[in-house]
Amino acid sequence: MGPGVEEGVAGYVGPPVPGGGAAGEDGGVQGPAESVVGQVTVLSRTLAKKDDGLTLGADHYYATEDEATFETLAGRFDLILNTVSAGLDHGKYVNLLDVDGTLVILGAPTEPGQVDAMSLLAFRRSIAGSANGGIPVTQEMLDFCAEHGIVPETELIGASQINEAYERVLASDVRYRFVIDAATFA
Repeated sequence: MGPGVEEGVAGYVGPPVPGGGAAGEDGGVQGPAESVVGQVTVLSRTLAKKDDGLTLGADHYYATEDEATFETLAGRFDLILNTVSAGLDHGKYVNLLDVDGTLVILGAPTEPGQVDAMSLLAFRRSIAGSANGGIPVTQEMLDFCAEHGIVPETELIGASQINEAYERVLASDVRYRFVIDAATFA
């Protein structure tokens, strides 16, 4: 699957919720989100991609490694799209939701998560999930992106750079998705 298709389709088939929203840790759905909701906030582990996030259309950008972020943004969002498959403390993100807010998990974490039920019940908050939508929904999402000029940011590499790209992924030294130029395969 090409860049943006996994999270893009999962985000595209997610529940439509009016109002503000937060893109996931990588801001993978900034373009579609901006086309559907009023404002987009990127929540990323660090500020390393802040300029990119704002250039790509985010209205706000916060680093989650700063614990003050969770205090500053408490109760602010109607919708959070989490595109990260790494284990996160989902309870911290649930607390960022306003009354009737929804956290949609689009990435498949490797570890089960826990959330305090009272943080859901007391504020009528929800947690939802969305998986890949299949060929018809993927085509619909691609048509939507084409119509709105939404394109993924990628880094084109040759086949000889695959091992180096893998090492960069392990070192968290990747800004965008790698796309391997098929013409470079022997």
